[in-house]
Amino acid sequence: MSDEMKRPEIDTETVCRIVVKAREFDAKEGAVEEEPGSNPSDEQFREVLEDFADDPVYQELKTFIDDLDIDDQCELVALMWIGRGDFKAEDWAQASAQARQRHTKQTSEYLLGTPLLADYLEEGLAQFGESCLGFEIGRL
Repeated sequence: MSDEMKRPEIDTETVCRIVVKAREFDAKEGAVEEEPGSNPSDEQFREVLEDFADDPVYQELKTFIDDLDIDDQCELVALMWIGRGDFKAEDWAQASAQARQRHTKQTSEYLLGTPLLADYLEEGLAQFGESCLGFEIGRL
């Protein structure tokens, strides 16, 4: 086995897409009115930042993660764990093996239920010398 550290194989752009969408989702706040009926301009478009059960950003992000193959889903979880500090970058093989062992069909719910998901994914990428900076320009 080589002395070279193992690295994630998931495409950085894929991770960055999730980071950008997760930031949009994290910007949401609890709904003040569950069924706003007035004119959005009268409400200063506040409902755009409110979190509703059928939130299209959540649904888009969930579908995107669900559509990833199992390898990418497991690597995404392992990358989040590294960014959160549960593992070190040098432990990539162990983190990804554990993510694969624990994989379920609820990966998207697990990830989307993790506070600071975008920050953890970015930190995980940074541990491998990667960044979403170029990807985020013009998308946020």
